[in-house]
Amino acid sequence: MYDNLLQLPLFQGLNKNDFTSIIEKVRLHFLTYKKGEIIQSQDEPCDQLIFMLNGEIIAKTTHHDAGYSLSETFDTPHLIEPQSLFGMHNTFKATYCAKEESKLLTIDKSFISSELINYEVFRLNFFNILSNRCQTLQQKLWTSTSPTIKDKIVHFLLMRCQLSYGEKTLHISMDHLANMIDETRINVSRTLNEWQEKEWIQLRRKEIYIPKFERLIQDLMLLSLVLLDMN
Repeated sequence: MYDNLLQLPLFQGLNKNDFTSIIEKVRLHFLTYKKGEIIQSQDEPCDQLIFMLNGEIIAKTTHHDAGYSLSETFDTPHLIEPQSLFGMHNTFKATYCAKEESKLLTIDKSFISSELINYEVFRLNFFNILSNRCQTLQQKLWTSTSPTIKDKIVHFLLMRCQLSYGEKTLHISMDHLANMIDETRINVSRTLNEWQEKEWIQLRRKEIYIPKFERLIQDLMLLSLVLLDMN
């Protein structure tokens, strides 16, 4: 089991002696969640690192003021919100629920700051993970969008999801989405129905289900290139 843990991004590069020293000092909690069980709730304090070992979880981020939410499915391995562990706002930004039976590893924040941070390899791995997530967010903020309705919808999703790939469900009405991206309802409805015909999305009552977000983005980019060549 410990050989498998050494393959996790946080522990990659640690030698067995250092890892043995870590498990002697640090409490590693191994937890199993059944399908449908809540792992963490949005706005709860983040006081531990949570690493998915196997299974799938759903992260649901709710924008209470705007009245919509976005659900994403995460596969293993995945580290849940390491950026929320330190800083001024130490709360989870989403609610995490087991989509199927899932096994997780948790490490209390106190052990991170008092013990693990002393190991250079762990420290570099942790900082690299945080830096990559910050850089991804910065790129999103500076990504320009064209005035087409298709780009507006994709940009709306990109700015709100944690990962730019995988399974997503946007819980929102067409009227509300139209208002959020400054478009008419009929234009939003027409675009989404076109996407459904291409099997990029599935429309449900006040829901837009996207099986593979990366496929939607890639196919839209290819379509744009084809139209550009035709002109």
